[in-house]
Amino acid sequence: MKDLGDIHYFLGVEVQTNEKGLLLSQTKYALDLLQRAFMTDAKPISIPFVVSQHLSAEGKLFSDPTLFRSLVGALQHLTITRPDLSFSVNSICQFMHAPTVGHFHALKHILHYVKGTAHHGLQLHKQSIHDLIAYSYMDWASFLIHVALLPIMLSFLEII
Repeated sequence: MKDLGDIHYFLGVEVQTNEKGLLLSQTKYALDLLQRAFMTDAKPISIPFVVSQHLSAEGKLFSDPTLFRSLVGALQHLTITRPDLSFSVNSICQFMHAPTVGHFHALKHILHYVKGTAHHGLQLHKQSIHDLIAYSYMDWASFLIHVALLPIMLSFLEII
């Protein structure tokens, strides 16, 4: 084995060391996503999702469901370091089988939020003691993962 030094980039997650600990972010990924959605010049907003907005399966079907699914899947990957997106992305994921124009507008709303917060990430503090608990279907297989292994395990846990 060879020591490759400090981690800076792993599976699309940027790792930056700062005085607080580690900052995990996906800035480049978020900017690439905005470019793929033709929203690099979009107006940024400060709220990821309108809570009072109720999404339903009713409405005119969106003309390009493949584009919708592709962008939603990319947003799902972005939630690794952006838990603030989890609720809104989960809400639109429920309509991936038959997206409507309204669902696409909700997706664009989330992308406007990503535009304004592309540099946000997940701060891991070195002073606090965090353990990530992972469970399997059997009680004897539960285990703890120390926070130092978290950047490596994030992609593994996202697959599960």
